[in-house]
Amino acid sequence: MSHYRPPRPKSSPYITVDGHQALQSELTSLWKEKRPEVTKKVAEAAAQGDRSENAEYIYGKRQLREIDGRIQFLSKRLDELTIVERAPSDTETVFFGAYVTLEDEQGEPHCFRIVGADEINSKQGYISIDAPLARAMVGKHVGDEVAIDEQRNNGPQRIHRPEHDKREFNWCITAIRYENKATGF
Repeated sequence: MSHYRPPRPKSSPYITVDGHQALQSELTSLWKEKRPEVTKKVAEAAAQGDRSENAEYIYGKRQLREIDGRIQFLSKRLDELTIVERAPSDTETVFFGAYVTLEDEQGEPHCFRIVGADEINSKQGYISIDAPLARAMVGKHVGDEVAIDEQRNNGPQRIHRPEHDKREFNWCITAIRYENKATGF
């Protein structure tokens, strides 16, 4: 069984202040709390004798590899990221960090925030700056239309639809705002 994972697609190097703090907190927690805890459990399991049939030892070693991999990823990723600390001077235009309210064809509002790839959270409506919808919104203003062609955005795992079954999603931007915190963004 192979553990190969294809390389992660290159994403924009931008992140909000909150997103950077969350990644930094995760890294600190893994390094200072989780890893020492698992290391202790592995040492205790190793002291019990035969390691080849010791499930706790084997599981603990696996956990350590996963933790070390995540620590390595976070350390490298945090070095690559550019923290966007301020709202743009033109707050009437959609840019990174914007909260954008869109209205669909049925008049239903949908609110999204454009964030970095490391901050995606569908429950909060946070979408990556690299997502087709975000790319379509960037540079637009209130009243502008945003159209996404589903056919154009098919991934390799999606079923190819015949041309006559092609769907286009159309929205209208009804509001743009930027968070105003003590950090300025």
